[in-house]
Amino acid sequence: LISSFLSLQKSIFVLFLVQIFYYVSNKKTNLNGLSQQQGSVEQISLHCSEGTLDWLYPKGALRLTLTPRLAPVAAAGPGGGVITACVKPSERFHGAQLYLERDGLLELLVGDRMEASPPPRVRCFSRTPGQRLALFLQATPHQDISRRTASFRYELRGGWTAQSAGSCSFVQGNIRSVEEDETLRAAVIKVSATRVFRQKYTLFTGSSRLASRGEVRTLLQCGVRPGPGSFLFTGRVHFGEAWLGCAPRYKDFQRTYSLAKAAQQIPCELPID
Repeated sequence: LISSFLSLQKSIFVLFLVQIFYYVSNKKTNLNGLSQQQGSVEQISLHCSEGTLDWLYPKGALRLTLTPRLAPVAAAGPGGGVITACVKPSERFHGAQLYLERDGLLELLVGDRMEASPPPRVRCFSRTPGQRLALFLQATPHQDISRRTASFRYELRGGWTAQSAGSCSFVQGNIRSVEEDETLRAAVIKVSATRVFRQKYTLFTGSSRLASRGEVRTLLQCGVRPGPGSFLFTGRVHFGEAWLGCAPRYKDFQRTYSLAKAAQQIPCELPID
Protein backbone atom coordinates (compact mmCIF):
# COMPACT_ATOMS: atom_id res chain seq x y z
CA LEU A 1 0.00 0.00 0.00
CA ILE A 2 2.75 2.45 0.95
CA SER A 3 4.90 1.69 -2.13
CA SER A 4 1.92 1.98 -4.50
CA PHE A 5 0.93 5.25 -2.87
CA LEU A 6 4.45 6.68 -3.28
CA SER A 7 4.63 5.65 -6.95
CA LEU A 8 1.25 7.21 -7.65
CA GLN A 9 2.30 10.35 -5.85
CA LYS A 10 5.23 10.79 -8.25
CA SER A 11 3.13 10.36 -11.38
CA ILE A 12 -0.08 12.13 -10.42
CA PHE A 13 -0.19 15.48 -8.70
CA VAL A 14 -3.51 17.32 -8.63
CA LEU A 15 -3.44 20.33 -6.33
CA PHE A 16 -6.70 21.51 -4.81
CA LEU A 17 -6.43 24.38 -2.32
CA VAL A 18 -9.14 24.84 0.29
CA GLN A 19 -10.11 28.47 0.80
CA ILE A 20 -8.10 29.91 3.70
CA PHE A 21 -9.99 30.88 6.83
CA TYR A 22 -8.75 30.75 10.41
CA TYR A 23 -11.57 32.13 12.51
CA VAL A 24 -14.40 30.36 10.66
CA SER A 25 -15.69 27.27 12.44
CA ASN A 26 -17.06 24.21 10.65
CA LYS A 27 -15.60 25.14 7.26
CA LYS A 28 -17.19 22.59 4.92
CA THR A 29 -15.35 20.97 2.02
CA ASN A 30 -17.31 18.83 -0.46
CA LEU A 31 -15.49 16.50 -2.85
CA ASN A 32 -16.89 14.16 -5.48
CA GLY A 33 -15.06 10.98 -6.40
CA LEU A 34 -17.00 10.49 -9.65
CA SER A 35 -14.71 12.98 -11.37
CA GLN A 36 -11.57 11.30 -10.07
CA GLN A 37 -9.50 8.70 -11.93
CA GLN A 38 -9.44 5.22 -10.44
CA GLY A 39 -6.13 4.81 -8.59
CA SER A 40 -5.27 8.50 -8.66
CA VAL A 41 -4.23 10.59 -5.65
CA GLU A 42 -5.45 14.15 -5.23
CA GLN A 43 -3.35 16.49 -3.08
CA ILE A 44 -5.41 18.75 -0.81
CA SER A 45 -4.03 21.41 1.53
CA LEU A 46 -6.23 22.17 4.55
CA HIS A 47 -5.52 25.65 5.88
CA CYS A 48 -8.50 25.91 8.20
CA SER A 49 -8.06 25.27 11.90
CA GLU A 50 -11.32 23.31 11.96
CA GLY A 51 -13.92 22.14 9.52
CA THR A 52 -15.75 19.28 7.83
CA LEU A 53 -14.77 17.21 4.82
CA ASP A 54 -17.35 15.21 2.85
CA TRP A 55 -16.09 12.85 0.13
CA LEU A 56 -19.02 11.63 -1.94
CA TYR A 57 -18.69 8.44 -4.02
CA PRO A 58 -15.08 7.77 -2.92
CA LYS A 59 -12.70 6.72 -5.69
CA GLY A 60 -8.92 6.73 -5.73
CA ALA A 61 -7.34 8.51 -2.79
CA LEU A 62 -6.92 11.91 -1.15
CA ARG A 63 -3.78 13.15 0.58
CA LEU A 64 -4.65 15.93 3.02
CA THR A 65 -1.79 18.09 4.28
CA LEU A 66 -2.49 19.95 7.53
CA THR A 67 -1.27 23.55 7.36
CA PRO A 68 -3.58 25.57 9.61
CA ARG A 69 -3.19 29.33 9.96
CA LEU A 70 -3.04 29.37 13.74
CA ALA A 71 -3.00 32.57 15.75
CA PRO A 72 0.53 33.80 16.61
CA VAL A 73 -0.09 33.28 20.34
CA ALA A 74 -1.05 29.65 19.79
CA ALA A 75 1.67 28.96 17.25
CA ALA A 76 4.43 30.31 19.50
CA GLY A 77 2.91 29.41 22.86
CA PRO A 78 4.07 27.11 25.62
CA GLY A 79 3.53 24.08 23.42
CA GLY A 80 6.71 25.02 21.54
CA GLY A 81 5.10 24.84 18.10
CA VAL A 82 3.35 21.50 18.70
CA ILE A 83 0.07 21.20 16.81
CA THR A 84 -2.59 18.81 18.09
CA ALA A 85 -5.22 17.55 15.65
CA CYS A 86 -8.38 15.53 16.22
CA VAL A 87 -10.67 13.89 13.66
CA LYS A 88 -14.23 12.80 14.32
CA PRO A 89 -15.66 10.48 11.63
CA SER A 90 -19.37 10.69 10.98
CA GLU A 91 -21.59 7.80 12.04
CA ARG A 92 -22.15 7.07 8.34
CA PHE A 93 -18.48 6.95 7.37
CA HIS A 94 -18.42 4.44 4.47
CA GLY A 95 -16.42 3.69 1.37
CA ALA A 96 -12.92 4.64 2.51
CA GLN A 97 -10.20 4.18 5.09
CA LEU A 98 -8.52 7.08 6.88
CA TYR A 99 -4.81 6.87 7.65
CA LEU A 100 -2.35 9.12 9.44
CA GLU A 101 0.81 9.61 7.39
CA ARG A 102 3.73 10.44 9.67
CA ASP A 103 7.23 10.71 8.20
CA GLY A 104 6.31 8.41 5.31
CA LEU A 105 4.59 5.72 7.39
CA LEU A 106 0.84 5.04 7.43
CA GLU A 107 -1.21 4.35 10.57
CA LEU A 108 -4.86 3.34 10.27
CA LEU A 109 -7.18 5.75 12.09
CA VAL A 110 -10.61 4.77 10.75
CA GLY A 111 -11.49 1.67 8.77
CA ASP A 112 -14.29 1.25 6.25
CA ARG A 113 -17.29 0.75 8.50
CA MET A 114 -19.95 -1.89 8.06
CA GLU A 115 -23.61 -1.04 8.53
CA ALA A 116 -23.76 -2.70 11.96
CA SER A 117 -20.44 -1.31 13.22
CA PRO A 118 -20.42 0.89 16.33
CA PRO A 119 -19.84 4.61 15.75
CA PRO A 120 -16.15 5.41 15.24
CA ARG A 121 -14.23 7.16 18.00
CA VAL A 122 -12.49 10.52 17.90
CA ARG A 123 -8.79 10.11 17.11
CA CYS A 124 -6.16 12.68 18.09
CA PHE A 125 -2.49 13.07 17.25
CA SER A 126 0.25 15.71 17.49
CA ARG A 127 2.79 17.19 15.10
CA THR A 128 6.10 18.52 16.35
CA PRO A 129 8.01 21.32 14.54
CA GLY A 130 9.58 20.03 11.35
CA GLN A 131 7.60 16.79 11.33
CA ARG A 132 5.87 15.76 8.10
CA LEU A 133 2.25 14.94 8.77
CA ALA A 134 -0.78 14.33 6.55
CA LEU A 135 -4.05 12.43 6.37
CA PHE A 136 -4.41 9.80 3.66
CA LEU A 137 -7.98 8.91 2.68
CA GLN A 138 -8.17 5.83 0.45
CA ALA A 139 -11.33 4.56 -1.20
CA THR A 140 -12.12 0.87 -0.72
CA PRO A 141 -13.37 -1.06 -3.77
CA HIS A 142 -17.14 -1.56 -3.90
CA GLN A 143 -19.41 -2.52 -6.77
CA ASP A 144 -22.00 0.03 -5.66
CA ILE A 145 -20.60 3.40 -4.53
CA SER A 146 -23.84 5.37 -4.84
CA ARG A 147 -24.63 5.28 -1.13
CA ARG A 148 -21.13 5.77 0.23
CA THR A 149 -19.77 8.94 1.78
CA ALA A 150 -16.56 9.34 3.76
CA SER A 151 -17.18 12.31 6.04
CA PHE A 152 -15.36 13.60 9.10
CA ARG A 153 -14.80 16.73 11.16
CA TYR A 154 -11.37 17.94 12.16
CA GLU A 155 -9.84 20.37 14.65
CA LEU A 156 -6.28 21.63 14.84
CA ARG A 157 -4.87 23.64 17.72
CA GLY A 158 -1.49 24.92 18.79
CA GLY A 159 -0.27 24.84 22.37
CA TRP A 160 -2.99 22.67 23.95
CA THR A 161 -1.35 22.76 27.37
CA ALA A 162 -2.35 23.60 30.90
CA GLN A 163 -0.67 26.99 30.53
CA SER A 164 -2.92 28.07 27.65
CA ALA A 165 -5.76 28.88 30.04
CA GLY A 166 -7.00 31.91 28.13
CA SER A 167 -9.11 29.74 25.81
CA CYS A 168 -10.52 27.54 28.57
CA SER A 169 -13.94 27.81 30.19
CA PHE A 170 -14.32 28.06 33.99
CA VAL A 171 -17.62 27.25 35.70
CA GLN A 172 -18.53 26.65 39.35
CA GLY A 173 -21.58 24.51 39.96
CA ASN A 174 -23.33 21.44 41.28
CA ILE A 175 -23.71 18.03 39.66
CA ARG A 176 -27.38 17.26 38.97
CA SER A 177 -26.90 13.87 37.34
CA VAL A 178 -24.33 11.72 35.57
CA GLU A 179 -25.00 9.46 32.59
CA GLU A 180 -22.62 7.09 30.85
CA ASP A 181 -22.25 7.43 27.08
CA GLU A 182 -20.97 4.05 25.89
CA THR A 183 -20.46 5.37 22.37
CA LEU A 184 -18.08 8.10 23.54
CA ARG A 185 -16.84 6.00 26.46
CA ALA A 186 -17.36 9.05 28.61
CA ALA A 187 -19.50 10.36 31.43
CA VAL A 188 -22.01 13.10 30.58
CA ILE A 189 -22.35 15.42 33.59
CA LYS A 190 -25.44 17.63 33.83
CA VAL A 191 -24.41 20.74 35.75
CA SER A 192 -26.31 23.57 37.44
CA ALA A 193 -23.84 26.45 37.26
CA THR A 194 -23.83 28.80 40.27
CA ARG A 195 -21.11 30.96 38.78
CA VAL A 196 -19.76 31.27 35.25
CA PHE A 197 -16.27 32.73 35.40
CA ARG A 198 -15.54 32.44 31.70
CA GLN A 199 -16.95 30.56 28.74
CA LYS A 200 -15.55 31.01 25.27
CA TYR A 201 -18.66 29.43 23.77
CA THR A 202 -22.22 29.55 25.04
CA LEU A 203 -22.31 26.23 26.85
CA PHE A 204 -24.30 27.22 29.95
CA THR A 205 -27.57 29.04 29.35
CA GLY A 206 -30.51 30.14 31.47
CA SER A 207 -32.66 33.09 32.47
CA SER A 208 -29.93 34.23 34.86
CA ARG A 209 -26.39 33.29 35.77
CA LEU A 210 -27.66 31.57 38.90
CA ALA A 211 -29.95 29.35 36.83
CA SER A 212 -27.48 28.41 34.08
CA ARG A 213 -27.47 24.77 33.08
CA GLY A 214 -25.33 22.78 30.73
CA GLU A 215 -23.50 19.53 30.05
CA VAL A 216 -19.84 18.60 30.21
CA ARG A 217 -18.12 15.34 29.39
CA THR A 218 -15.21 13.64 31.08
CA LEU A 219 -13.43 10.30 31.16
CA LEU A 220 -15.17 7.36 32.80
CA GLN A 221 -12.13 6.69 34.99
CA CYS A 222 -12.69 10.00 36.77
CA GLY A 223 -15.50 8.23 38.61
CA VAL A 224 -17.86 11.21 38.66
CA ARG A 225 -21.01 10.63 40.71
CA PRO A 226 -23.92 12.96 41.57
CA GLY A 227 -23.93 14.25 45.12
CA PRO A 228 -23.65 17.31 47.35
CA GLY A 229 -20.83 19.80 46.99
CA SER A 230 -19.69 22.61 44.73
CA PHE A 231 -17.24 21.82 41.94
CA LEU A 232 -15.05 23.85 39.63
CA PHE A 233 -15.27 22.72 36.00
CA THR A 234 -12.44 23.76 33.69
CA GLY A 235 -11.96 22.45 30.19
CA ARG A 236 -12.13 22.99 26.47
CA VAL A 237 -14.65 22.62 23.69
CA HIS A 238 -14.09 19.79 21.21
CA PHE A 239 -16.47 19.46 18.26
CA GLY A 240 -19.06 21.65 19.99
CA GLU A 241 -18.98 19.69 23.27
CA ALA A 242 -17.41 20.66 26.59
CA TRP A 243 -14.74 18.27 27.86
CA LEU A 244 -12.77 18.40 31.09
CA GLY A 245 -10.36 16.46 33.21
CA CYS A 246 -11.25 15.09 36.63
CA ALA A 247 -12.92 17.94 38.51
CA PRO A 248 -11.83 18.89 42.07
CA ARG A 249 -14.25 20.10 44.69
CA TYR A 250 -14.26 23.86 44.79
CA LYS A 251 -12.93 24.11 48.35
CA ASP A 252 -10.00 21.86 47.40
CA PHE A 253 -9.32 24.02 44.36
CA GLN A 254 -9.35 27.19 46.48
CA ARG A 255 -6.68 25.78 48.76
CA THR A 256 -4.49 24.57 45.89
CA TYR A 257 -5.02 27.79 43.94
CA SER A 258 -3.99 29.98 46.90
CA LEU A 259 -0.78 27.99 47.43
CA ALA A 260 0.11 28.14 43.73
CA LYS A 261 -0.60 31.87 43.53
CA ALA A 262 1.58 32.57 46.59
CA ALA A 263 4.40 30.65 44.92
CA GLN A 264 3.80 32.58 41.64
CA GLN A 265 3.16 29.32 39.81
CA ILE A 266 -0.29 30.11 38.44
CA PRO A 267 -0.71 30.86 34.69
CA CYS A 268 -3.93 32.87 35.11
CA GLU A 269 -5.96 34.43 37.89
CA LEU A 270 -9.56 33.83 38.92
CA PRO A 271 -11.71 35.57 41.55
CA ILE A 272 -12.10 32.74 44.07
CA ASP A 273 -13.73 34.68 46.92
